[in-house]
Amino acid sequence: MLTIERLSGPFGSEITGLDLNTEPDSATFDKIVEALHRHAVICIRGQQSLTPEKHIAFSKRFGELEVHVQSSFNLDGYPEIYCITNCVDEKGDALGLAEAGRVWHTDLSYMREPSRCSLLHALEVPVDEDGNPLGDTLFASCTMAYEALADEMKERLRTMKAIHSYRQVYERIKAKSKPGRQGLKDFTEEDFQKVPPTIHPAIIAHPHTGAPILFCDFGTTESFVGMSQDESDTLLEKLTAHTVRPEFVYTHKWQCGDLMIWDNIQTQHFAVDDYWLPQRRRMQRTTVKGPAPRAAG
Repeated sequence: MLTIERLSGPFGSEITGLDLNTEPDSATFDKIVEALHRHAVICIRGQQSLTPEKHIAFSKRFGELEVHVQSSFNLDGYPEIYCITNCVDEKGDALGLAEAGRVWHTDLSYMREPSRCSLLHALEVPVDEDGNPLGDTLFASCTMAYEALADEMKERLRTMKAIHSYRQVYERIKAKSKPGRQGLKDFTEEDFQKVPPTIHPAIIAHPHTGAPILFCDFGTTESFVGMSQDESDTLLEKLTAHTVRPEFVYTHKWQCGDLMIWDNIQTQHFAVDDYWLPQRRRMQRTTVKGPAPRAAG
């Protein structure tokens, strides 16, 4: 039987009692969606046997799926699944992207229609010598961060717009990539032109709840419209430091079989880099398309 309980942190919930290899009925799925909107991140435990086909089928219940621009990391035969792993095959070739999420970011905010949510399935979780999980993922609530802004900052940001770009997050992650681990594939100018920058309001309304959200992040936000680069950098650093304050952050310690779903619109996330082969981290992600953000009223 499905149960929903709060996770240990300022937000988030975990769901037990489901086997997603069996399609949830409409009433159960509605409870999952309501929990996602209410709690921002939900972890469906115990999905060790979830197949790629069922992962994709369940994800499609939320909407149309994206195919990532770094397509060489998509799972063979399943382009909707993006492989995030430090594992290699018998030839030593990478089986996916090892350096994903090394900066605070919102998935695909550089698109005109950023993702609604992402669903990340943990197949292998690295552990230390005492058996403690490594490779945590941190989530920050941009709804809570907005609520805690000073009134004058809310008013300042209300009419502002931010430029988001794939080039920005690409270069930030490349700068953090370590030798000997599979980072992002090299992109040409022609490649970047296929993913042009886009502009979004700095404060958006959640498409399902209407709640105001601070929608800019260190990873993908290039600058604010009408501001110099130095002014933009200063403001972005201030807003990022505010958003990732401990009282707005949930740290997820992975268990094998977790299916973590995050409401991508109202969160940012960050992958902790504290493991190395032979400590293996292997995960598969689907990403659900969302609507174009609209300014909060």
